[in-house]
Amino acid sequence: MCLFRRSSAAALIACLLLGVASARAGSILSGRVSAVLDGDSITVVDAGQREVQVRLAQIDAPEYGQADWQASRQSLSELLLGKTVTVERVDADRYGRVVGRVWTDGVDASLEQVRRGMAWVYRQYAADQAYFRAEEGARQERRGLWSQSHPVPPWRFRHRGETGASPSRRLPSESTAECGAKRRCAEMASCEEARFYLLRCGVKSLDRDGDGIPCEDLC
Repeated sequence: MCLFRRSSAAALIACLLLGVASARAGSILSGRVSAVLDGDSITVVDAGQREVQVRLAQIDAPEYGQADWQASRQSLSELLLGKTVTVERVDADRYGRVVGRVWTDGVDASLEQVRRGMAWVYRQYAADQAYFRAEEGARQERRGLWSQSHPVPPWRFRHRGETGASPSRRLPSESTAECGAKRRCAEMASCEEARFYLLRCGVKSLDRDGDGIPCEDLC
C-alpha cells in the first residue's frame, strides 16, 4: 500500500508508477520466436504482430567473441526458433527488453540451456535452486562450455575483458558503452559495434533478414 500526504504529488506519481511496474511483472506474453540473437536473447512476435525483445531470466550465455557463443545461440535456436512460446515477465533490463522465463512445449528454455552446458546460472539474479543443480550436472558431465578447462563467465568477459579473443573481437563493455541513436548499418564503425547495437540495444533494423547477424556487409 502507498501512503502519502495530500500535498505530496511526487509520492502519488511514484505510487502509480510502482503499481504499473508491479502489474507488468508476472504478466504473460505469448507469441512466435522470429529470431534468436544469442544464447539468452530472442525476438518474439506477439498476437498484435509487435516485435518484443526478450532476455531469458536467470541465465547468462556466452558473449560474441567467447568460445561457445555460436554453439549456445544454435542450441537456443533449436529450442525456440519458429516456435510458439509463453513468456512469464520477471523484469525489464536497462535496454528495455523484457526479462522473463520462456516456455515452449512444457520446457523451460533457460533451464534447458543450463542443463546442456550452453549458459551459466546468472548468480546476481537467480533464485531457483533447480538452475544451480542443472549447472552442477552439466559441469560434472563436462557438457557444452564445461568441456573447456577454464571457461570464462560472460559477466567477467564483459566487465574485466578476460578472454582469449583479440580485443578487436570484443563487444563494447556494458559497463562503459551506452545505446546511442544509431539505427543504420552505414553508421556502424565495425561488425563489433553492429553486434552491440543488435544484441544489447535491440536495433532490429540492422538485421533485416532476422538471422541474428547484423550488417552482413560488415559481418
